Amino acid sequence: MKYLILFFFSFLSFGQQIPKVDFIKCDAEVAPVFETKSISGKVTYLFKVKEMIDTIAIDAKNMTFYDIIINGKLVKYKATDKKLLLYEGFKKGKNILNLRYSATPKQTVYFTGIDNGQQIWTQGQGKYTSHWLPGFDDVNEKMIFTISITYNNKFTAISNGVLNAIDDNGKLKTWKYIMQKPMSSYLAMFAIGKFDSKFEISNSNITLTNYYKPVDEDKYQYTYKDSKTIFDFLEKEIGVKFSWEVYRQVPVEDFLYAGMENTSATIFSQDYVVDESGFNDRNYLNVNAHELAHQWFGDLVTAKSGKHHWLQEGFATYYASLAEREVFGDDYFYNQLFSYANRLKVAAKTDTIPIMNEKASSLSFYQKGAWALHFIRESIGEKKFRKAVKSYLKKYQYKNVETDDFLAQIRKVSDFDTEKFKKVWLEDYKYPANDINFLLTKNGFMRDLLKLQYERKSKLEDKYNLLKVILTSDSYSALKVEALYQIRNEPFEKVSELYDLAMKSNNIAVRRFVAQSIEKIPESFKSEFETLLNDKSYETNQAAFIALWKNFPNEQSKYLEIAKNWEGRNDKELRILYLNACMNFADVHELDDKMASINALKALNELVKYTSPSYESSIRQNAFESLLSNYTENNEVLKNLVNATIHHKWQFTKYARDKIRELIKNEKYSNQFKKLLPELSVDEQNQLNKLLGI
Repeated sequence: MKYLILFFFSFLSFGQQIPKVDFIKCDAEVAPVFETKSISGKVTYLFKVKEMIDTIAIDAKNMTFYDIIINGKLVKYKATDKKLLLYEGFKKGKNILNLRYSATPKQTVYFTGIDNGQQIWTQGQGKYTSHWLPGFDDVNEKMIFTISITYNNKFTAISNGVLNAIDDNGKLKTWKYIMQKPMSSYLAMFAIGKFDSKFEISNSNITLTNYYKPVDEDKYQYTYKDSKTIFDFLEKEIGVKFSWEVYRQVPVEDFLYAGMENTSATIFSQDYVVDESGFNDRNYLNVNAHELAHQWFGDLVTAKSGKHHWLQEGFATYYASLAEREVFGDDYFYNQLFSYANRLKVAAKTDTIPIMNEKASSLSFYQKGAWALHFIRESIGEKKFRKAVKSYLKKYQYKNVETDDFLAQIRKVSDFDTEKFKKVWLEDYKYPANDINFLLTKNGFMRDLLKLQYERKSKLEDKYNLLKVILTSDSYSALKVEALYQIRNEPFEKVSELYDLAMKSNNIAVRRFVAQSIEKIPESFKSEFETLLNDKSYETNQAAFIALWKNFPNEQSKYLEIAKNWEGRNDKELRILYLNACMNFADVHELDDKMASINALKALNELVKYTSPSYESSIRQNAFESLLSNYTENNEVLKNLVNATIHHKWQFTKYARDKIRELIKNEKYSNQFKKLLPELSVDEQNQLNKLLGI
């Protein structure tokens, strides 16, 4: 009974632990094992007891502990499935805690790939690092970290801070990384894989190291395009020197999100590793700038709670937009703000949760947060805004903040009404239309775009000359796309001249819109339209191929020849498009073209291969989409679909579950899945049984 009372009391007092106990330093040694998907480790904590407390709690999810030593002596402890509870051996003042542990994390540490392609990486945003490192899920507990990773010496291990030493022990190697300043535990990380790297030096002498898989060396220049420009710009714009001595970026396969701003070391999705064509469709630049901005807003200064999360995501989104403005220009910047505004306007009709609420949507935290900052900046002027941001970061560096801490710095440099701002922008869910419209129309391009949009209901003959002028001008591409949008439903013969002008613009975005908007291609426009197959844009190539395939069935063999070596981006969308076309071609020509049948069989086998766990989820999902519409009875495809339900990427598992639910509505497929059960792993069987209702 005495211990139960102590155990209960420990949870009552945990919320009051931080004022009484300060954890100062963490020295961690971790050794992941790929085969068992497990972690073993040692941790030494330096902590100070400022006021005596009955129990000290450390977050530790499903961990097994061995020796627990405080101040050189073995102590008794209690380990639950969520925490390590210490209730003896510590004293007022400084203490040293040593512990050994092991864990098989169900999340936060991800083991992907096979053999030489294997990777191990962490994603602990929020409160999840305690699945692999006993620590603190409360963002207000900041410490100085030293992290050592031991793994196979054929791989590279990356973590936070400066690489202090590498110890090669034959088959194993230990990389030791040291931080000099404190950070929250959720920002601790490591990534392991077969990586090469290149580096640049910033204007402030910070080493910027960019990693990539050896096979992707040709994509390096496009993946990391303008990285140094972004870094130098943000450091100058923010006015506070980068605080972490080094900065690294590493792409990993099947990452859960676009990127994560771990202190001094950003992990991002392999999907952003692109060549020239991929860069023109979807590049890493915005994510790059967003995660880098977090090194100040989130890592250096951290919000105290979810209520103030906009102080991280709003700032990172806004400064990423400012960085893109530096690279792509003013019109691009305002077009992005316009896009954010349109999304916010629609969302405000149903989303009634304001920014200053921990349950606010990502759109509110990110895009509305960015707009709120733009409103302040435009209201008080760039110079005063920079001064306020600089003083805010300097005053609260390595600390935690609330919204009022930032607004207080705004009041120090201006007479801006922060209370009114707070009520309108942060505490009200409504869309501030007047403020946004006024700021948008300060830009000439936006005035032209809004004026052109008013012409959407006008007759073609009344605006024809205006559209022609726009398409022959040097206006920003979004204006030309709007002009094309307004003729997309017109008979081609009436607007052929305008389409000719669009094609001659040689503008990637304009030509992409042509490829995506014309459904019926006249014979007279066929040769010109076919040039889109050669554009440096995979999205353009894909749209043009599909349109030509449908419009000119007698030319399909020619289009197959053009596309036979296409791959596309990381998700192989163009390769899968080609394989699907091969099978479609065989279905039509099966009786008189034996080679088509042979190619179709090869295509089918390749597509089935792409659904397997050997490939990233983006490739697998594209392959499933291609196969499940026509080849649902393929057992290998269905088994791989069930396997997808146990994938670590929640977006992919949801897709797989939804597909299976859709299929089993048909009794034939329900029975087919049931017959597959004995061939599945235990985890796969459990997931399928749930879906089947067994």
